Amino acid sequence: MPTTRAVTRTLVLSALAVAVLAGAAGALEVGQKAPEFSLNGTDGKPVKLSELTAKGPVVIYTFIAAFTPT
Repeated sequence: MPTTRAVTRTLVLSALAVAVLAGAAGALEVGQKAPEFSLNGTDGKPVKLSELTAKGPVVIYTFIAAFTPT
């Protein structure tokens, strides 16, 4: 279970980074489905959003500046 959490955390943080870089033009409205994407997990293997959502709901969260020195 800890590996799943680590992979999910990596995906969420990476998705947030992509969303921030994409700007407001790529923003989703409440209720819209996130576009399909795949990122490498902490073990280096690719994980798809669709694989996670097939197992149940996925919550995307963020901690602004959590991994920065500020």
